[in-house]
Amino acid sequence: MATRLLKISSALRTYTNKTSLVKVPKQWQSTAASLKETLINQPATRVTTLDSGMRVASEDSGAATATVGLWIDSGSRYETDDNNGVAHFMEHMAFKGTEKRSQTDLELEIENMGAHLNAYTSREQTVFYAKCLSQDVPKAIEILSDIIKNSKLGEKEIERERDVIKREMQEVETNLQEVVFDHLHAAAYQGTSLGRTILGPTKNIESISRNDLVNYVKTHYGPPRFVLAGAGGVDHNQLIELANKHFCEMTGPDYDNIPEYVKSCRYTGSEIRVRDDTIPLAHVAIAVEGAGWAEADNIPLMVANTLIGAWDRSQGGGVNNASSLARACAENGLCHSYQSFNTCYKDTGLWGIYFVCDPMKCEDMTSHIQHEWMKLCTSVTEKDVARAKNILKTNMFLQLDGTTAICEDIGRQILCYNRRIPLHELEMRIDCVTAETIQNVGMKYIFDHCPVIAAVGPVENLPDYNNIRGAMYWLRT
Repeated sequence: MATRLLKISSALRTYTNKTSLVKVPKQWQSTAASLKETLINQPATRVTTLDSGMRVASEDSGAATATVGLWIDSGSRYETDDNNGVAHFMEHMAFKGTEKRSQTDLELEIENMGAHLNAYTSREQTVFYAKCLSQDVPKAIEILSDIIKNSKLGEKEIERERDVIKREMQEVETNLQEVVFDHLHAAAYQGTSLGRTILGPTKNIESISRNDLVNYVKTHYGPPRFVLAGAGGVDHNQLIELANKHFCEMTGPDYDNIPEYVKSCRYTGSEIRVRDDTIPLAHVAIAVEGAGWAEADNIPLMVANTLIGAWDRSQGGGVNNASSLARACAENGLCHSYQSFNTCYKDTGLWGIYFVCDPMKCEDMTSHIQHEWMKLCTSVTEKDVARAKNILKTNMFLQLDGTTAICEDIGRQILCYNRRIPLHELEMRIDCVTAETIQNVGMKYIFDHCPVIAAVGPVENLPDYNNIRGAMYWLRT
């Protein structure tokens, strides 16, 4: 894996230096493979759809270790007001023992293998995965299938997990970034399933019963919504055999029966402000509706997101940063930190920026952000776009560090695109973005569009929503 990343890094440097002010000696350029050659020579991702509707996807790098997991096309978006939180609750219960294994037996078996078992729940997906030696892949998949099919869901364990989840909710409430993003979703997708939190409200956590968990598994877990993903030292044919052996007898939900409220979630430009002057800093997120995973505009929006960039004053620098917003923050003390984001779902997304600032800096920071957004829509340069594309490619490729990151990429992409986009295709699609492309998507998604705002803390200085909305366009004379 380290050698693979070094090859990509070397190729990226060679690619970047074609237009760099610093000339690289020709003999160095000739010995380094081009970026395109390096990406084309990555191990192929093989995908097979079984008769049950389950998909098996893997990338065999020949490593001594592997990550295998089950990516399930179901998360908090598939819940209702009454059972909001049940997907996350089920994730907790999965490791509390099965009909074949007690919780102690399960933990000892994983530990004796030297493996790691984990899970997480998002708004659209639930994931159970294991990291292990390549020789232990069959055992790891058998354990994963046992967890999915035979969780005991004992009453004592359910009651114990209620308290665990409540403590987790308290921890989330102390993380103001998490709080702001939950408010942002609640405002942007109000009245729809994407507007609810993943953990659910306290009243639901206290009332979710064993029947709720059993019904959720029956109606949302099944081969048509399963992707068995593997990366590292994995054999694709073996994964197919294991999938048929452990999951083929399950009957799953039909995609035709997915409720309409899941298929589409409307966006509403609006705001949520929670003013609390006891908090020392203001935490603010401002966004517009972005593109879904499979939309062509997603790549240009990612480049635009990279153009805005991120900055944290604790890390130093800024005055020489490529991002003009970062330079303004460093020179004028506009904020403590900011980060742009592009959060995608199947049919929608949120594109925006989150920042933390002193109480009386909200207005200045918001003004600078909107000024940068308008520049994206009207006057972004090819030089800035070229730099952002190189940064984006470097970040995306370096994120694929290790079997777990690759397995995560495979599982998510199969659920979102029904295929995994090859790295050389991804690189080509990023290269096709120009300044005109950025301006076009800026006009389509940002210019004169209603934003959504979430703010927590001493936010008295944050401008009125109508004033922020009025700055979402420029009048040129």
